[in-house]
Amino acid sequence: MQSSLTHTTVLLNEAVDALLCNPDASAPALDAAPQVYVDATFGRGGHSRLILSHLGPSDRLIAFDKDTAALTEAATILDPRFSIRHQGFSHLDELPEASVAGVLLDLGISSPQIDNPARGFSFRFEGPLDMRMDTTRGISVAQWLANAEADKIAEVIRDYGEERFAGPIAKAIVARRQERGPMSSTTELAQLVADTVKTREAGQNPATRTFQAFRIFINAELEELQQALAASLKVLQPGGRLVVISFHSLEDRIAKQFIAQHSREVYDRRAPFAPPKVMLLKAVSRCKPSAAEVSANPRARSAIMRVAQRTPA
Repeated sequence: MQSSLTHTTVLLNEAVDALLCNPDASAPALDAAPQVYVDATFGRGGHSRLILSHLGPSDRLIAFDKDTAALTEAATILDPRFSIRHQGFSHLDELPEASVAGVLLDLGISSPQIDNPARGFSFRFEGPLDMRMDTTRGISVAQWLANAEADKIAEVIRDYGEERFAGPIAKAIVARRQERGPMSSTTELAQLVADTVKTREAGQNPATRTFQAFRIFINAELEELQQALAASLKVLQPGGRLVVISFHSLEDRIAKQFIAQHSREVYDRRAPFAPPKVMLLKAVSRCKPSAAEVSANPRARSAIMRVAQRTPA
């Protein structure tokens, strides 16, 4: 089992290169003074370790993660330039204004979280119906489903899972609860969804979208992403980089729209000859994993990386 709880970091070199690179000659040189970088999703430390290997002796790397298992892994990094906070990345705004040279957000869920049955993230294993990133706080999916109304359950499955059978699944969950009590295991939920959803895309488990929806909802992942992106505008110094790796369309849409919104010159129609509102970001690049990376790590296939640079204030 231990070998199955390993994690292969997606877009490892590409993300770190994008984070540390500063080709804009008009921006202040990022190596002129000690710099602070943020790995806002430490996970199992793949990005953090590579970032540290490139930093100068006075630079610092601050990591964030809600998962206590990530904190345990982070404790093995003895580099004095490194520190980690047991917080979600929405707490990025607690850092001083314009103090950070780069922010990396590697979104989604790590392989050890998926492959550990005790975490309840996967429909492939029997485990508690939990799905919390931070098991020390909040309520589990099982606790929420024990009392949630069918309309709310359907809304979550539809909005966060993009599941067209959201209504029937929600009704089946409530009916099962009324007949036999609340569900408590991943396999119970997976079987109920499979019995309810009669058609599904080839190669996809019927429960895939429902599990995704409940995980995103119970961890407030999209709301936290929006908060972190907004905070990045405050904490990034001019020329600093924002790197976002997403794994499904909901995350990527938020990142794409955020970068586009703040990379666009805005004119005041009431004052057509006035200069446009200053752009806060400059879109730099977008990339996906290579065919070789996807072949070696199929879980990388849906990843998209977007890079933006903070403009001078």
